[in-house]
Amino acid sequence: MENGEDTLAQLDHAIEMRVSAIRAGHPDWLCRMGCDGCCRRLAEIPTLTAVEWQRMKTGLDGLPASVFATVRQNISALAVETDRPLVCPLLDQDAGACMVYEHRPTACRTYGFYVQRDKGLYCKAIEARVADGDWNTVVWGNQDSIDRRLAGLGDTKALTEWFTTVVTLAAPNDRG
Repeated sequence: MENGEDTLAQLDHAIEMRVSAIRAGHPDWLCRMGCDGCCRRLAEIPTLTAVEWQRMKTGLDGLPASVFATVRQNISALAVETDRPLVCPLLDQDAGACMVYEHRPTACRTYGFYVQRDKGLYCKAIEARVADGDWNTVVWGNQDSIDRRLAGLGDTKALTEWFTTVVTLAAPNDRG
């Protein structure tokens, strides 16, 4: 029987294959390195399964103390934020890059490549293409299939909840 980490690794591989195929077939596709629009305009606090959280925690544990302190501060602020859209607490806003990119959640890996038409889960740039009737340049994937595969990977909690209940809020050098 495969464990959750194996399931997540298989899912990551399937997502990367799909993303690579989309990029190869659509060289003008918006979602790529340097595009951080979705990170700057989150509708909700990201949720992660237990297995995704363990992967992210590995990334957090590897951050330098000063960067971890920034993430801790960002997550604390996010936990009480009521205005929308939200900015991802893991976004280095100056660089426009994820501070734990290799350890990011599945939702971040699929955003812009797997969408749910009925829920409008796509960025403003893709939304503009849809509004203009430019359906041929929009690549749709089945996010529901991803959600079904994630369902067996443990409890799902908001990033802020995982962080405050699992991470010791000390600097990385002080964590065991």
